[in-house]
Amino acid sequence: MQTVHTEDGERYLLVDSSTESSRVRDPATGEEHTVATERLEPTDEPALDTAARAVSKPVRRLVSAVPDESALGLLYEIDARGAVAARDLLSYDYCESDLHGLCGEFRAAGLLEACEVAGERGYRVTPAASAALAELRDD
Repeated sequence: MQTVHTEDGERYLLVDSSTESSRVRDPATGEEHTVATERLEPTDEPALDTAARAVSKPVRRLVSAVPDESALGLLYEIDARGAVAARDLLSYDYCESDLHGLCGEFRAAGLLEACEVAGERGYRVTPAASAALAELRDD
């Protein structure tokens, strides 16, 4: 499979090709259609990166940064509580250094931001992280 684009910049996954026409799939919708082969140019983007565009950018960011279920649970808890003092997060089975490291990784990924909670250092999820978590909830 290969990523191709049209002259207007639309990216597709190349499903099948002949000299006259090519079958392409829109990575966001999964819809397939035929395009004149001469209108398509190959790209350097890996096909699986193109396919991942079917998932929203906030969710892609979240799943790329969360190492395990406990870390995902931590984000859910902070999101549900609004903002949590760092000291209160220690009640969730993390030692201080592990918690600090994980929160640092989440901040670097744009999922958490530092804030003040009742005069103490704390964390809250970013709007992008909250949107991603909402998409993942099993409602």
